[in-house]
Amino acid sequence: MAIATVSGPCAKRRSTAADDDALECVDLDDGRVTSARRRAAVEALRDISATAGTRNRCRMQRLARQQPLSDAQLARFAVDALIEEAELTPKPALVDGRGSGAHRDLDLPTMRRSARALEPTFAALARASRQRTPSATLRAELAAIGRDGEQAMMRATGGSNAHRGAIWIVGLMIAGAAIGGAARGATGTSSASGTASVTACAASAISSAWVSSVSSVASAASTARYRALAEAATVCELGAQIACFPDRLAAPADSNGERVRQRYQVGGARVEAQQGFPHALDIGLPALVQARARGVGEDAARVDALLAIMASLDDTCLLHRAGLAGLQAGQQGARRVLAAGGCSTHAGRAELAALDRALVALNASPGGAADLLAATLFLDKLSRQDFTGSTTPWNT
Repeated sequence: MAIATVSGPCAKRRSTAADDDALECVDLDDGRVTSARRRAAVEALRDISATAGTRNRCRMQRLARQQPLSDAQLARFAVDALIEEAELTPKPALVDGRGSGAHRDLDLPTMRRSARALEPTFAALARASRQRTPSATLRAELAAIGRDGEQAMMRATGGSNAHRGAIWIVGLMIAGAAIGGAARGATGTSSASGTASVTACAASAISSAWVSSVSSVASAASTARYRALAEAATVCELGAQIACFPDRLAAPADSNGERVRQRYQVGGARVEAQQGFPHALDIGLPALVQARARGVGEDAARVDALLAIMASLDDTCLLHRAGLAGLQAGQQGARRVLAAGGCSTHAGRAELAALDRALVALNASPGGAADLLAATLFLDKLSRQDFTGSTTPWNT
């Protein structure tokens, strides 16, 4: 069986080169999660799972017997995630319920139209990925579908780029979810040529932040979602494997993001995907879970997740609009909000308002972080869904 070897962020991410070959266990060690931390994470999660109780074990067995999500259901989750991100208020310098933030060509109705126009694209991405494994051929097919989606977005928005980054990031997650769900099958067990080994690897790659998150809500009987969280990691890993293949039909890169990436030597959306979406899986999702566990309201928990992403991300949208000054203002301002207790506190809300004013004055918008928040919300929906298309309440 041929093994594809790649450089850069994909150097340690190995997959099969053929479409129909079995997907082998991949090396997830990208420098962020050491082997020791992986072992500790797995052992802690196993201990938690062992004590979760009969009710949760029965619930997990029931979920395992149910059907994977359909293409239409995955597409609906993605559209809902994009709309919920746009509607979340208040956000710093982003389109929300108050207005357009630092944008002149976008508003909330436009963001909603864009998201809804992408539903056929998201369904097509899922459909193309069924019964497949990551490969250069699949990468090219998904890229062609994504470019058609960009045109649909542009028609819906009158030429404004509302969700180009989200098409790439969430689109790859949809592909990963479709591959993983199809391989798991209706019985809930991975086929021999499916995702058994990659799920085991993904489970061992759950970061120590997840151990803390899951441990903190164990008493609330939420630990039955361990399997779902491992599957979220699998979704990200499969999407990352696809991203590591080149788009052979792509035109020479000349986007704002690519120019910024080269000028400032930052990773951008491409590297974020190739590394397994760490700002969604390892930062945004744990921040969301931890805020909920503290009793923070849902909107405030989501804003805090956005701020956690902003505090760490080298956001190419901020760099494009305002250079290093914009990036530093975004990162440092987000850290100040979180240090003040998050946006559910009076001090945190004051810092958030100051961050909003600073970024608007710089004409800088953290669009990359917004795309990753939408991806976080998509993963959250996957981790809470019951495989019938409905999501369970986050606090059950």
